[in-house]
Amino acid sequence: MKKALYELLDFPEIEAVIYSEEDQPRNILGPRMTDDGVLVQAYVPGEEKLQIRTLDDGKRHKMELVDESGFFAVLLPGSEIPPYEFIRKSGGKETVWKDPYAFDSPVTEQDEKKHQAGNLARAWEVLGAHPATVGGVSGVSFAVWAPNAMRVSVVGDFNAWDGRVCQMNRLPSGIFALFVPGVTAGAHYQFELKLKGGMVYLKSDPYGRSFDLKTGPVSVVTETPSYAWGDSSWTKERAAHSAPDAPLAICQLNFGKWCLEHGVEANYAAAAGALAEALAADGFTHVELSPLMEYPDENSEGYETCGYFAPTARYGSAENFMKLVDTLHQKGIGVVMDFVASYFAGGNSLLAAFDGTFLYEHLDPRRGMHPAFGTHIFNYGRPEVCNFLIAASVYWAEIFHIDGFKYTDVATMLFQDYGRNEGEWVANLYGGNENLEAVEFLKKLNQVLHREIPGILTIAEEMAGWNGLTAPVEKDGIGFDYKWNHWWADEFLTYMHMDPLFRGAHQDDLTFCTVYAFSEKFLIGFGKDEAVRARGPFTSWMAGNDEAAKEANLRLALAYITMHPGKKLLNNAVAEAADKSYLQALGKLYQELPALHRTDLMADGFEWISNLDWERSLLIFLRKTEKAEDTLLVVCNFSNVAYGDVSVGVPYAGKYKEIFNSDAEAYGGIGVVNPRVKMSVEAEQDERPYSIKVKIPPLGISVYQYSEQVAKRTDNKTAKTRQASPAKKPPVTNQAAKSRKTQ
Repeated sequence: MKKALYELLDFPEIEAVIYSEEDQPRNILGPRMTDDGVLVQAYVPGEEKLQIRTLDDGKRHKMELVDESGFFAVLLPGSEIPPYEFIRKSGGKETVWKDPYAFDSPVTEQDEKKHQAGNLARAWEVLGAHPATVGGVSGVSFAVWAPNAMRVSVVGDFNAWDGRVCQMNRLPSGIFALFVPGVTAGAHYQFELKLKGGMVYLKSDPYGRSFDLKTGPVSVVTETPSYAWGDSSWTKERAAHSAPDAPLAICQLNFGKWCLEHGVEANYAAAAGALAEALAADGFTHVELSPLMEYPDENSEGYETCGYFAPTARYGSAENFMKLVDTLHQKGIGVVMDFVASYFAGGNSLLAAFDGTFLYEHLDPRRGMHPAFGTHIFNYGRPEVCNFLIAASVYWAEIFHIDGFKYTDVATMLFQDYGRNEGEWVANLYGGNENLEAVEFLKKLNQVLHREIPGILTIAEEMAGWNGLTAPVEKDGIGFDYKWNHWWADEFLTYMHMDPLFRGAHQDDLTFCTVYAFSEKFLIGFGKDEAVRARGPFTSWMAGNDEAAKEANLRLALAYITMHPGKKLLNNAVAEAADKSYLQALGKLYQELPALHRTDLMADGFEWISNLDWERSLLIFLRKTEKAEDTLLVVCNFSNVAYGDVSVGVPYAGKYKEIFNSDAEAYGGIGVVNPRVKMSVEAEQDERPYSIKVKIPPLGISVYQYSEQVAKRTDNKTAKTRQASPAKKPPVTNQAAKSRKTQ
């Protein structure tokens, strides 16, 4: 070895590379300028001979074997670093490759600072594995956050899974990065981490966009999915579709189960048309899909995620998933995804103890583990962890055109004692049980999503009663658009399971919810938990001694959900239990009648007519807007007794036409309906100046639409329709009222 070369070598650093304990191999490996020329060092484990070829002149140079383990060095002449490649011979065959350490870091200083501050909204563009071309050379940029690891290498089928070959460079932020030339899409890879104690293990890529579940899960290098979208008209109107005064009726389903039940191929693209047709026909405006982010355990149904940036490959490619979303949008169906930001599953190759420390979770098990679920809880006090979850949400919305997210088990995030016994949780710095870090994370999550994706929907599944969950962040709220009201569902389902004979004594179970119905922006209905509770066909949970009674109760329940204030959510198992024509009729009513959706979230849109007739189990109320002609009178009978000629108070003088009756024979009822228009009379009832007489079906709901009767003027000209305020008696004279009654 020449003396000039020998004197340039740093043997302690070389030893660190050889023993895979160097976290900045770029300081040793690769090219660097010296006073004597260009020093190039390379570590090729097990190799005895190595050449380097300079590409500007095509010359080959023998590299000196510095260490028998395979460490080489050469001193090239020149005052500039030339482009070059390595050559080795084996069995008469030459292998050529570019030096990974000849390329600058794929992560910029600005990216690092944003990531550290939790402000890198599109972190998937920086972290993970990205096919790229750098200086005309094709390869893959790898980057992973592992601040407490001694050394990180990217290993895969491109380097025989040898952690000595592609040791990554540590950046000040704790991100390790390396551009590896020659790697292509489809390559399998993981990150090999070495700890200070000497332990070495493999981890899958937290930002991986594809996984092979058969071998791990092992990450797979994936190109950014490409698809020719045809949903521009939908996405342009997304904000209008998600507006508070727009109809929102969500069908909740598990994609794989839906395909199986409907005899459709379980493939995103193949099932897209059938699913879109079914949802549109049943009157749904949106679909909520159980988690379709990659997951290793089939039994978890997607709720234990391993790939927060990867559609599960069980049902096809990322492009197939795009086809599904596109087809739904073109059919007028929005797409909401279940997202688990409250916990993550264990597993040696996943997020748990990622860099040998509790990186994504808390060190203290009273904060980092949930005893009821056996899952890890995210550390929301770390900006990088929050950034990971926020970036994943933005990714799905931006890349896959997802319209909203339902975040599950939010209560476990907000309350440090949720589901824990005494001694199993830690109070916050003020002595309370609130997780202040999670509160700030959720606020930021909602702010970023609504800023980056106008019209996005965020829904919280929260059962512990956090106040202000759907209030704006600017008003010290959390900023969700809606809260899934499990209390309402639980109370109502318990009531509907009860024999009608005993329901009267429990009428408060139905009416109490209106005390808090407008304290948050609620979603109501029957979700997955309620469907599972039935332990069979959903009708089996309904009260009744025979199928006819059970079906009548189901029709009653579904109609009541439709007429009740709050946006709607229905699990597919519940929807499947209903008569199709009946479900479609309800969906049409909900979407077409302004009073059922425009003021869904406003107290002014609902008014009791009678809620104290517990002996007959009757509830009567109004749904309304600022226009009197939009007013709907809803009469509900939760007993199994029909009532004839019942006097019902109404707010205005005029006509009341029955536009829907759950007991109609067409829906399987016995036909206790009101086919003729009801004219109000000036007879006080229910503290109203006017009333009508109606027949009330057993276990049924009837809906009446108001229209004001037009009085005749003496000059034979048609009088203008008067609109009355619901809070006041209409400005009509007694003589005019009498005239209306005689017409």
